[in-house]
Amino acid sequence: MQGGTGLLLVLLAAIVLIVVLIVKVRVHAFLALMAACFVVGIGSGMPLADIAGSFEKGVGGTLGFLAAIIGLGSILGKMLEESGGAERIAQTLLNTLGKQRASWVMMLVGFIAGIPVFFEVGFVLLIPLIYVVAKDTRLNLLYLGVPLAISLMTVHCMLPPHPAAMAITGMLDADVGKVILYGLIVGLPTAVIGGPLWIKLACKSEAPATQEAFLEERCETRASKDLPGFGLTLFTILLPLLLMVGKTLAVMGLSKGSAAFGVVSFLGNPLTALAIAVLFAYWSLGLRRGLHMAELLKLTDKSFPPLASILLIIGAGGAFNGMLIDSGIGKVLADSLAQLNMNPIVLAWLVAGLMHFAVGSATVAMISAAGMVLPMLNTHPGVSREIMVIAIGAGAIGWTHVTDSAFWVVKEYLGASLTDALKKFTAGTVLASLVALGLTLLLAKFV
Repeated sequence: MQGGTGLLLVLLAAIVLIVVLIVKVRVHAFLALMAACFVVGIGSGMPLADIAGSFEKGVGGTLGFLAAIIGLGSILGKMLEESGGAERIAQTLLNTLGKQRASWVMMLVGFIAGIPVFFEVGFVLLIPLIYVVAKDTRLNLLYLGVPLAISLMTVHCMLPPHPAAMAITGMLDADVGKVILYGLIVGLPTAVIGGPLWIKLACKSEAPATQEAFLEERCETRASKDLPGFGLTLFTILLPLLLMVGKTLAVMGLSKGSAAFGVVSFLGNPLTALAIAVLFAYWSLGLRRGLHMAELLKLTDKSFPPLASILLIIGAGGAFNGMLIDSGIGKVLADSLAQLNMNPIVLAWLVAGLMHFAVGSATVAMISAAGMVLPMLNTHPGVSREIMVIAIGAGAIGWTHVTDSAFWVVKEYLGASLTDALKKFTAGTVLASLVALGLTLLLAKFV
């Protein structure tokens, strides 16, 4: 289909196809994105022989950068999960800040422990602790769980090395250290406002009468566990971020051809930084605590199977992005978006938010939004690519509702009604998304 209008209609048809296949037909997101790629290729009039080649190039170009990084991040998350590191952080913060500030503690725990683990893993990992605190303090489970969930969702969408954030950082050719730095600047206030401050207004802190029976069924007496130290666990989690952000800051004062520049660039590369963090985690959360290499091998093996789905989705998202460029739709889309005269940061946020609302996956929303926003960047050279990454992540936080598996995880584990889950959790993600947009626009004025 030739002509600007025709090409945009092809893109619209591809997006509608993604939504229908994922939401209505219940097709896996990888297959839905793959089908959309072929719709774009055939509908735009690309030679048939070139369509498969463009898909292959898009998948390879995206995963070539990401596959090892995501794998290393998954190992780090598994080490944190199995060692009890997340529980140690939570317990230390609860003891330090007090259980009367438990909603703030759970927000902080989600923000720290959520860095190396996926949303669902982090929530399920920490829910037993929420049950114990709720039982001891008679606090409402929603009062404790929503700040944790909002915090985990914020980190999931904004901070590399999370797969989607890492993927769009590569797709938009942004500096990962700056993305982490900006993500922390925007993400922490977002988690505070969308978490403990929001839930204080939206929910009574006292537990409802039905909560005691709910907790009795789920609170099991757990054997005491030898947990790792707080300081060492925190350093292990933050090590890759320190290396990547450190590189971004250090190279500003180094001459490009110097030996120091080469060393800093090597250590701060995401692949190197995560490899160093994994090796350190093997010692700090494993060997130092009496585990043997055979046990670490088993933990490593267990960390890889959950990655298959996320890698395929990201690969297909990269192919969709490549197909838009190769078909010429990307240029037409960029020209059309430029005519809207809308702030590109707001536009990136809006596209990601609409996609998340429609398909129910923050990862798919971010990858799809990056593919649609990327062609526009050449017409807005003054806009920071790192800011655009944060804007897409900010949009993807919002509208976590019934189409998203994360919504059901939160609802079921907190024993909330559908209405309460929508009012407290979904509304909290929308607020967090709006706050993140405002902070991103403010930050864009200074960077």
